[in-house]
Amino acid sequence: MKKIFMIGLLIVIVAVITVGVIYGDTLLLVYRSINAFEEKNLAHSFQTMYEIQPSTKISKGKSVSKFEYDLVPMIDTFEFRGEKLVTDKFLEETKTSGLLVVAKNKIAYENYYLGADENTRFSSNSVCKSFTSALVGIAIEEGYIDSVEDSIGKYIKAFKDTEMEKITIKDCLQMSSGIDFDEASDMSKISITSMFGVSKMKSIVKFGLAHEPGTNRTYSSINTDILGEIVSNATGKSLSEYMEEKIWSQIGVENDAYWTLSNNKELANGGLHIALRDYARFGRLYMNDGTFEGKQIIPKNWIKDSVETNAPQLKAPKGGKPYSELGYGYQWWIPEGDENEFMAIGVFGQWIYINPDKEVIIVKTGADSKFEEDDKEKKTVAFFRAITKAVSNQ
Repeated sequence: MKKIFMIGLLIVIVAVITVGVIYGDTLLLVYRSINAFEEKNLAHSFQTMYEIQPSTKISKGKSVSKFEYDLVPMIDTFEFRGEKLVTDKFLEETKTSGLLVVAKNKIAYENYYLGADENTRFSSNSVCKSFTSALVGIAIEEGYIDSVEDSIGKYIKAFKDTEMEKITIKDCLQMSSGIDFDEASDMSKISITSMFGVSKMKSIVKFGLAHEPGTNRTYSSINTDILGEIVSNATGKSLSEYMEEKIWSQIGVENDAYWTLSNNKELANGGLHIALRDYARFGRLYMNDGTFEGKQIIPKNWIKDSVETNAPQLKAPKGGKPYSELGYGYQWWIPEGDENEFMAIGVFGQWIYINPDKEVIIVKTGADSKFEEDDKEKKTVAFFRAITKAVSNQ
C-alpha cells in the first residue's frame, strides 16, 4: 500500500509540475486578474489594467486637436425624484476617478480623483462596445461587410451550419441575438476558458438559442465578441490595427490607447484603455455625425442608426433591472425623454454621455463595485442632465 501511495503521489506531483510548465503564465494571469478586481485594488486596477493584462498599443496620429478651456464651476447639487443630492457626496459614493465636461467644443470642467491624472488610461469596460460598433459601421462602409442583415455565419465558420446562422449582425448590435447566455453566471467561465486557449466562438455556439433572434433584448457581452470577430475576419486586420488606422490616428487624440488581449485577440466587449479627453474626442465624433475637421470618419448613417430604438425590444422597458430601463441602439444606450441623448456605459461606473442638441459631452470614470445599487444609474443620468442644463445656460 505504501508503494502504491508513493506511486500515486509521484503521479500527482508530475501532473502538477506539467500543468505548471504548460499553463504557468496563464495561471499567473488568472491570479493577477482576480486580484485586480478585489475591492481594495479596483481603483488602481482600472487605471493600470493594460499593464496587468496582455495588451496591444493603438498609436495616436501625428497631430493633436487641442481642446480650448472655458471653465465653469461644477454644480453643487442636483435633483433626483424631488430630492436634492450633493454633487461632492455623489462623486465620492460612485467612486469617481475622472470627470470631464465638454460644452460647445470647449472643456468646461475637468477633474481627477483616486490617484488619476490627465494621462491616465482608464479602463473602458463596456464603453468599449460602442467603439466596436463604430468599427462595424466603418467595415460596412468600406465593403468588407455587406450588410447588418448578413448572417453571422457568413463571417464566422464556427456558426456555419448551426442554428446560430439565424442570427444577423444587426441582432448582435442590438443585443437581440437570442443566445441562451447569462451575463452574470456565464461570462466569467467563458473568459477564463478563453485565457487557456479555448476558442470563444466555439464556446459560444454551444449555448444555443433561448429566443428567436431579433425578438428579445438581453444584454450579453458575447454579442460584442461576435461583432469583433466579424470585423477582424472580414477586414483581415486585428481590431487594434483597424481602430488605429480608421479612428485613432485620424481624430487628433493626445495619447496612445491600449486594447487588452484575450487568447491573443482584442477583448471586443470591454478591453480598451483610454485617457479622459480622448474618450471625449470619440464622443465628439458621434456628436458631429461622424466627422472630424471635415473628414467623414464614421458613416453619418451609421451614427443615426446607432442611436435609434426602432424595434419593440429596443425601447426602454419599465421596472427592469438597473440599465435595462434604458433603450438600446447599436451598442449605445438611449434614455427615455426628448433630450436627444445617448450614452456608452461600462461596468463599475464608466460613462460617455452625449447631447448633440446642447453640444455637451460628459465623460465619467469610476471604480464603483456597487454601481448597480441605490438607483445610481438613474442618478447619474439626472446628474448629467443637470450639468448639461447648467453649462448650456452659461
